[in-house]
Amino acid sequence: MDELIALSNKTLGKMNPTIARPTYDRSRLTPGIVHIGLGNFHRAHEAFYLHRLMQTGEAHDFAIVGGGVRPPDAAMRDALMAQDGLTTLIELDPAGISAEVTGAMVDFAPVTPDNAALIAAIADPRIKIVSLTVTEGGYYVDPSTGAFDAPHADILHDAANPMAPRTAFGAIIAALRARFAEGHGPVTVQSCDNLQGNGAIVRATVVGLARLIDEGLAAQIEDRVTFPNAMVDCIVPATGADEFALAQRFGINDRAPVTHENYRQWVIEDDFCAGRPAYEAVGVTFTGDVHPFETMKLRLLNAGHQFIANPGELLSCATIADCMADREVSGFLHTILAREVVPHVAAVPGMTPTAYVDLIAGRFENTAIKDTVRRVAFDGSSRHTGFVHPTLRERLGTGANVEGLALAEALWARMCFGTREDGSTIAPNDPHWDALNKAAIAARERPAAWLEQPGVYGDLAGAKPFAAAFSRWLTALYTLGTRDALSSYLAP
Repeated sequence: MDELIALSNKTLGKMNPTIARPTYDRSRLTPGIVHIGLGNFHRAHEAFYLHRLMQTGEAHDFAIVGGGVRPPDAAMRDALMAQDGLTTLIELDPAGISAEVTGAMVDFAPVTPDNAALIAAIADPRIKIVSLTVTEGGYYVDPSTGAFDAPHADILHDAANPMAPRTAFGAIIAALRARFAEGHGPVTVQSCDNLQGNGAIVRATVVGLARLIDEGLAAQIEDRVTFPNAMVDCIVPATGADEFALAQRFGINDRAPVTHENYRQWVIEDDFCAGRPAYEAVGVTFTGDVHPFETMKLRLLNAGHQFIANPGELLSCATIADCMADREVSGFLHTILAREVVPHVAAVPGMTPTAYVDLIAGRFENTAIKDTVRRVAFDGSSRHTGFVHPTLRERLGTGANVEGLALAEALWARMCFGTREDGSTIAPNDPHWDALNKAAIAARERPAAWLEQPGVYGDLAGAKPFAAAFSRWLTALYTLGTRDALSSYLAP
């Protein structure tokens, strides 16, 4: 192993010459983007694209300022600021592992309860874009209706305390108020989370909260701020001991390294009110209609993750690649997608739904990616409602068979019971775990109890074909076991 070097601006020249690094002068970068939720995905995706664009001599006035509203964001700030905002990205290609140090981030606003520093960062007139990765469940949307969740305690707090908000959206609104008061222009607010119509969703949240604060300000935001829809894609595992060890294999002591697959995609609606980087020069697709791309990715890849992670957890598979090596689990993925999801997904330029299934299967099989089942199964209350239920509703609306989708929901319910097939305990893995676990326990004797969660299923609970199939499959999971239930579904 090479000599271990602590990552910083000063040590970039001392690294192994095979490691790519910034060729641009980082001291001459100026901020143009505030990104809220500066976790692994952002650094392997948006920040990577921006870094690659900076390597060509472009977008040096679009450097990233990090922001956050949760305690873990403060820990990330400490780690990244200690290494001058640099990140080691490690690409896990089965053909060979490579590393690259990226440098698009130049600052990280202090994380405080009143979010004053974040507000000031966004209010800086140099900022043109505020982007977010705050997870699918972080947009204050009622999952049963898709509407803005105005009664949420955090929203009520921000409405009553607009200059000391606790949410990212409250901070954005406070900063926009300051920008408009000083005669500065608006910013584009860009969601980078896996949500169908993520731009429309973040618009509804920002404008909805602004209306509770100041109707006039809300009207200005509606008129002047843009919220482009986008589809984002790259598998990025959580960072643990193995990832730190990989960075050290390259001779780098990185406090927050990121591993990622050798694939990424970004499709964006070209609707930026204050200018944008020329991302198309580094492979980003701009389009007037993101929806078909979103539908393909969310319903096949993201839903597919849930289709294998839930049974994988029950069968003690550690990683997604392990799930794909399991005959019944991978068979379930291929079969449910082909039978019940692909018919509801349209082709996009250069890609049919069937070809996309083959693509994602190959990505899931990548054994170099240690993407844990636990990470992928996290927050099923957002992921099932966002990724699985839209297809379920469409099939019910046309009278089509929903056996596989009902089994997928039964597998999730069985997982939320909290034990694997071998009797080991599944630790809480959802922001609403207590409620899910309580419903799952009741559903063992009375399956309908699982569907009687209005925030999850809404009117789906009253869909008789789905409810009957769900009841049969949940009973089968407890009487036959996960593997035999999957085999029953896979039988011709």
